[in-house]
Amino acid sequence: MDLFGKLESVAQRRGPVRTVLAVDDSRTNLAVLGRRLGHLGYLTVLSDNGAEALDLIAARGFDLVLLDMVMPRMSGVHVLTEIRGSRDTADLPVIMLTGRSDPSAAVEALAAGADDHVAKPFAFEVLAARIERVLARARRIAELKRSNATLDARIAARAMELGEAKNALAATRADRQRLIASIQALNDEVDRLSSMAT
Repeated sequence: MDLFGKLESVAQRRGPVRTVLAVDDSRTNLAVLGRRLGHLGYLTVLSDNGAEALDLIAARGFDLVLLDMVMPRMSGVHVLTEIRGSRDTADLPVIMLTGRSDPSAAVEALAAGADDHVAKPFAFEVLAARIERVLARARRIAELKRSNATLDARIAARAMELGEAKNALAATRADRQRLIASIQALNDEVDRLSSMAT
């Protein structure tokens, strides 16, 4: 089985359909990406500009964004900054694609918050493997967040129980103090009556 066949096999085993937004000002690149990702079982939405991509991201959830770094009007770095700046999309996985092969392009993409960076031209199998890795990491992070939320809920419930127990203990102590005061008052009264009888 060749590498592409292995990637198709992984894609078929991974479960629910994953959605990918591909953003590139080249319609040819978009068509190729859409077709190749579709073969791997991804539901791919295509956009040829950054403003439209941001609207699509706001309108529906995606599992991953493939974002061209250099585009007219709104660069991929600007789009990524907008994605990372929103609480709703701050953790959305983004792989930056660029025709720039210099190391500064990778540094710029990663510094802006990209989860990965792939220089064009690239072997599609490498991109597919990186997509799988980024999505797997995103799944682990989502599971960790769910576990943390569950743990936070358990901690909050325990804190409430502890608060209720402290209140009950304080009430019991107050009752005990009242009982001690009543017993002391009775003892004082018995002593007073005893001294009057003698």
